Amino acid sequence: MRSAVSEAHLLRQLAETPLCDRLDLVSLSGWSRGAVYPAVAALEREGMVAAIPHASTRTAPTRRYLLTAEGVRRLARAEGTSVERLLHSRPVSARWRRLLLERLDGVAATYRLASAIAGAASPIRLRWYRASPMDAAIALPDGRTLAVVRQGRATELTAFAKRLWRLREGPRFGAFLLLVPDPVRLRHLARLMSGARTITFLALERDAATAGASARIWRTASGSPPLSLTEVLTYTASGAAWPGERPLAHVTPPPALPDPGGGGIPLWMLPSLLTPSEKRALDLLADWPWITRERIAALLGVGRTRLSGVLTQLEGYGLVRAGGGDGRFLLSDDGLALLARRDRAAASDARRRWSAAPLDPDAPLDWRNVTGRRSRQLLRTIDHTAAVHGFIAALAGQARDAGWDVEQLDPPHRASRYFRHHDLLHSVHPDAFGLLRREGTRWAFFLEWERRAVRPSTMAARLAPYLRYYASQRPTDDHGLRPDVLVVFEDELAADHFLGVARAEMKRARVDLPLRVSHRALLEREGPLGSAWRSPAAAAVSPLEQPTTRQ
Repeated sequence: MRSAVSEAHLLRQLAETPLCDRLDLVSLSGWSRGAVYPAVAALEREGMVAAIPHASTRTAPTRRYLLTAEGVRRLARAEGTSVERLLHSRPVSARWRRLLLERLDGVAATYRLASAIAGAASPIRLRWYRASPMDAAIALPDGRTLAVVRQGRATELTAFAKRLWRLREGPRFGAFLLLVPDPVRLRHLARLMSGARTITFLALERDAATAGASARIWRTASGSPPLSLTEVLTYTASGAAWPGERPLAHVTPPPALPDPGGGGIPLWMLPSLLTPSEKRALDLLADWPWITRERIAALLGVGRTRLSGVLTQLEGYGLVRAGGGDGRFLLSDDGLALLARRDRAAASDARRRWSAAPLDPDAPLDWRNVTGRRSRQLLRTIDHTAAVHGFIAALAGQARDAGWDVEQLDPPHRASRYFRHHDLLHSVHPDAFGLLRREGTRWAFFLEWERRAVRPSTMAARLAPYLRYYASQRPTDDHGLRPDVLVVFEDELAADHFLGVARAEMKRARVDLPLRVSHRALLEREGPLGSAWRSPAAAAVSPLEQPTTRQ
């Protein structure tokens, strides 16, 4: 039989860290597993805590726990305070529950990180933030504090940069811990935070959510060798910020959770109900709108039957819709809002950019009748969009067969790179960026699927941004290696002419551009990783045979 003290302690822990699973509770509370597991089960039987299922692409399936209205009342009595005061002081109100459930995947990764920190320095405290630039703060036993900031896949670069500026100008923490979705954005954020007065450590979210305190997955913004979390704590300065936030104006006790088997499931409950495969499909559709069923299957690496089940479930939730009348899929407005709120982005901005809702519901759905400006542009140039989709789908399948891992595959809005050349700001805007890995070898590429460059002057204009970019160290700084520039033409004659123009432009600019050129028919026969490519100085080769691929 557990004691009243253990009950109050566990209720208090769940009030401070709602949606922990039992392993998180073991780490954060300092209790043994043998004490926590039966105590949680007893509280659940008495109706003081409720459990929800959860799994993500970063964390294993588990059950996460939160206080019910009865649990809140019991904790208020144990602490000698009112329910209203407790709702204002802890993240247990109905509004807080909804907010944390919307961000559940990020919440789970943060708890895994906090558990690893607790394994190296215990006891710790954790505080969640609603509108501040940090997602959470962690206090170490000696009073030093860490700000945890997560960048999600759906986060726009400009908005996140403003958020980091607010973080740098805010209260003084001992260190910033940034969780980043991919290697390219990790390098970009490292440059962005290199001048911060507070030491900044960065790691890939997938590593931070699974690694322990001894794994060397962290690096400083200044580019240190990989560090373990234990070493990160030794470098953490004496900052002791523990800022509060303006409390919610109106708070209500948390209501009973909706029945997942019933109809009308609210959008904020879906992050706990979706499977990892369904979440992967949502991210893929966010990256590549107007994509066909066959290409979704190739990118996910699943069969038609499995994919049909995933898409049917997502359509049933109202997150995905078929559009255009030709078997293409994209996110609904609810799907866009789900991903935006998961990553602390503005749902209204996501809809303005990517919504496929018709301007006139009674008119045919063509590009003129699409609300989102970026979605409209992709539909307007649907032949080009489909060609890029076909390339990346074929590459994913061929890479899988050859034993390569597709570590990163970015759509146009994330593939762009901005850089300075002769003190002026320039950019490249490819149709895709990819990064593949196999054992000690990496290969990266930019893709340009070219349909309009048919004159020498136009071809030279297409090359000019890449010649500027590769005239510096920025490609290597951005990616850790020099990506190939893959240019695909519709016919062989245009590809041959482009190679001649490229040779002349590279000689004139004195830039060794890692250029590979192909055309549609050859690419369809050989595949993106086959001997479909010609460089200005070589015959047809596979891009993976180039010496630039070795790490």
